[in-house]
Formats: sequence, C-alpha cells, structure tokens
Amino acid sequence: MIKEIALAGVYLSPMLGYLVVALAITGLARFALDRAGAYRWIWHPALFDLSLLLIVLTAIVVATM
Repeated sequence: MIKEIALAGVYLSPMLGYLVVALAITGLARFALDRAGAYRWIWHPALFDLSLLLIVLTAIVVATM
C-alpha cells in the first residue's frame, strides 16, 4: 500500500489515486459494454455502473496490499 501523495505541498489520501485509476478502468469497461449492447439487458444502469466502480476499486486496493 502506498503512503500519502504529496501534491504541491498538500498531502492527499492514496485512495484518491486508486479512485482515479478505478474511474478510468470503469470508463473503459462501460464503453465496451455499451458497444457490445449489454446495457439493454441491465435493469438499472446507474446502479450497475456504481457497483462496477466499487468492484474495480476494491480489486485495485486488494491488489496493492
């Protein structure tokens, strides 16, 4: 696990860095699922997107431990 991120003298939580990476990966996954037509089978797309983000974020945090 990484320590705090120093940005211009301000210390930020490493969770912010994990979240940025998770958002990028989730955005790519959403694009791929949209192009494949998977969203027409999903009942609540916003809830699915949030769940996908949390799953990716959890996987990143566990992988860096």
